[in-house]
Amino acid sequence: MRTNILITGASSGLGEGMARRFAAEGRNLALCARRTDRLDALAAELTERHPGIRVLTRELDVNDHDRVFTVFGEFRAELGTLDRVVVNAGLGKGQPVGTGYFRANRQTVETNLVAALAQCEAAMEIFREQNAGHLVLVSSFSALRGMPRNLTAYAASKAGAAALADGIRADTLRTPITVTTLLPGYIESEMTGRAGRTPLMAGAEAGARAMVKAIEREPARAYVPGLPWAPLSVIVRLLPARLLRRLA
Repeated sequence: MRTNILITGASSGLGEGMARRFAAEGRNLALCARRTDRLDALAAELTERHPGIRVLTRELDVNDHDRVFTVFGEFRAELGTLDRVVVNAGLGKGQPVGTGYFRANRQTVETNLVAALAQCEAAMEIFREQNAGHLVLVSSFSALRGMPRNLTAYAASKAGAAALADGIRADTLRTPITVTTLLPGYIESEMTGRAGRTPLMAGAEAGARAMVKAIEREPARAYVPGLPWAPLSVIVRLLPARLLRRLA
């Protein structure tokens, strides 16, 4: 059982939901995000509900790469080990390429890919020293192929994160270090809320439950929730671009 779990972007959305599920299972948590007021409120709530666990918090903007290494090291020093790191912090901004919103698209790629690399580097340094650990990258169903409109930069950044996870996994085969890529579909959160609800959108609690269940299995790759996103992955890969544009 992975006892000490670090989650980035834990102050809201999927990160907060996963923290609640892991806390209910008795895991110690190292939670970081930019909004420390929400983190501290969450930590107080979780330790009151589950008095046997430890919940540590740190302020962290994952685009401050040096601080990523500092915070991960501090968590490891205080807990003794880091057994699992969930690279979850992400950004959903984006506009069609060439429409004057380079800054938003750049921020999306920097946060979802470059900052994810910083988190992976920091986590893997610790795991290699420990000779153990579970690295989880939260990618996206949209990483399966290039997406049109507002999803173009976002999908590209998440595809990069998925490829990053694949490479680290190949590099750590036959070692005690495991790597999981999560590809969530539409799950209710602050990020998806801006796009409005769709018939395929899972509720926040159900989505967090599916993600934690998948993480606990430690697979190489998992679509969450499994239904309908695993079978839909086959269709999306084969869909002609003109039809994909209508659906995006």
